Amino acid sequence: MAQSSRIMNLAARIDRLNAAIGRTAAWACLFVVAVQFIVVVMRYAFGTGSIWLSESIVYAHAALFMLAAAWTLRENGHVRVDVFYADAAPRRKALIDLLGSVLLLLPFMLVLGYFAIPYVARSWSIFESSRETSGIPGVFLLKTLIPLFAVLMALQGISQAIRAADVLSGTGER
Repeated sequence: MAQSSRIMNLAARIDRLNAAIGRTAAWACLFVVAVQFIVVVMRYAFGTGSIWLSESIVYAHAALFMLAAAWTLRENGHVRVDVFYADAAPRRKALIDLLGSVLLLLPFMLVLGYFAIPYVARSWSIFESSRETSGIPGVFLLKTLIPLFAVLMALQGISQAIRAADVLSGTGER
């Protein structure tokens, strides 16, 4: 019983971590809208542009989606095949979640992380910056979101698998 409690505590901690990161990243949405508005006003009202501002929109957009994806998974916000899931009983949903996490999500995140690490390391080794002269000199930071995304999604997949296994064992509720 104590072991089960510790494992469920781990799942709760993962959920809280991803929720905190996701809620924080959600503020990037406001940033994207505000800066995009400024870029449009600058271009059409004043006839000028800013590569740095335009690139900052891309950075914020990437941060929003890469950092909030695990939180979205926890909140069941991702698209799934409802043919098998929508009207399923709690145990069947738990089985689908467990198999989806263990057989699909976790292996894909491991492969993504495996291939992303050298890619990001190369970017960090040269402190890669924008190809544009007045662009943001932090492409290496943007690329770092890829393995971070893989880690957060893998953690959430572990949490999802723990919760599903708990339901299948008969001790949890869905």
